[in-house]
Amino acid sequence: MLKTLFRSSLASLLWVSLTAPTSPPTATQEVHASLNQLMQGVVYPAANVLFSVQTEDPAALERPPSRDPAMATDPLVSVFGGWQAIENSALALTEAANLLLVPGRVCSNGVAAPITDPTWSMFVEELRDVGLKAYSAAKAKDRDKMIELSDPINDACVHCHRKWRPRVAENRCK
Repeated sequence: MLKTLFRSSLASLLWVSLTAPTSPPTATQEVHASLNQLMQGVVYPAANVLFSVQTEDPAALERPPSRDPAMATDPLVSVFGGWQAIENSALALTEAANLLLVPGRVCSNGVAAPITDPTWSMFVEELRDVGLKAYSAAKAKDRDKMIELSDPINDACVHCHRKWRPRVAENRCK
């Protein structure tokens, strides 16, 4: 009887330990790209896709017949092309705002990105806001609204560049 009680207690403990909720491992933020690389790899291409609406109707774009859309380097004619590419690019612009605030990011000249500067935060918020507006317009497939948002998208970039991206590289991010 004692053996049976011991076995059932051991089995119960084992079952509880195997089924008890565990905390998922936590990932840490790591910075791998400079500010310039983030701009060139995420912000610039996403903004260009959004600007393309000024000259091309996303609903009317056709994929080149000889190309595999899964291998397309142009997001507008890829598997996720057309209006979906516009939506995705608006979200990329919006999410890039979060990446612009990650501590440890440096400018191309090695100077730390000014993430604690209130003006930086204001410009990042401007980028985020216009990205969300573009996403709403893209979801609605509202080309007129997207064209209207081209200036605010450009302005969000220009405002920040005027302050932190002078033509002299050694003065960037100061």
